[in-house]
Amino acid sequence: MTLTQLRQRSLLGLKDISKEEIESILDRAAYFEAQTTKVQQAQQGKFAANMFFENSTRTRFSFEVAEKRLGAEVINFSAAASSVQKGESIYDTVRTLESMGIDVGIIRLKPIGLLAELAEKIKVPLINAGDGNNEHPTQALLDLYTMRKHFGSIQGLNVAIIGDVLHSRVARSNLWALTKLGAKVSFCAPDNMQATELDVNYISMEEALKADVVMMLRVQLERHESGMLSSAEAYREQYGLTVDRAKKMGSHAIIMHPAPVNRNVEIDDELVEHPQSRIFPQMENGVPIRMAVIERALA
Repeated sequence: MTLTQLRQRSLLGLKDISKEEIESILDRAAYFEAQTTKVQQAQQGKFAANMFFENSTRTRFSFEVAEKRLGAEVINFSAAASSVQKGESIYDTVRTLESMGIDVGIIRLKPIGLLAELAEKIKVPLINAGDGNNEHPTQALLDLYTMRKHFGSIQGLNVAIIGDVLHSRVARSNLWALTKLGAKVSFCAPDNMQATELDVNYISMEEALKADVVMMLRVQLERHESGMLSSAEAYREQYGLTVDRAKKMGSHAIIMHPAPVNRNVEIDDELVEHPQSRIFPQMENGVPIRMAVIERALA
């Protein structure tokens, strides 16, 4: 496989991918969702390694379900139970699994920029399952898929993304992908949680509630210690999607959240499974999206 082919089959992010490629993945996901047979055999004999150097529930299990539905053999790697704990580098770990014959690697890690370096050295396609606060491409793809299923098209949608944008890889991937498909994206965040390097308009909470899609980001409660959050209660008061605020949303609008959810912090408990909420359908849509991405990598 040439380096060009390898890069075309890898999915490191959505910033540098074309609108046509994004739509192709969404269309293929729709095909997989429509299948009545739960397990396909298209990737039988292929080995997929889930390499998570950072904790995950939804993303890791969603990838595993997707891989098994495609008929692939699955290898699950957890940094907590590996030689990484003995000081082995991430590169050496990934290179070890590559040498054992995997056909695709799904990677989540904290260091920003390391995934791009790995992709230059590893000779199997790599799929980004979240790297630092850089990108989370499959989350954004399932978000787009959820919006397209509900509205029919993404073109012209008004999407408000609310919360800790500064540390959010979800916000970045969504911004780049949604913009390419013709949506208008705005951010709403406290001053100390804004990503000033991104070319995007920041709006008030009141304005954000007028959007077609109100997407809440997880409040990273661990940042209380650094002083970024005075308290969870104060955050909810100013930037949480409360029941009262939700009443100001349009009847056509939907509520989204990448999860995990801090109930009664960024979103009130009653709204998580509200009729306008798409939080659990987002998780459901992650499986066909990841099937499409894995198939693309193994093509």
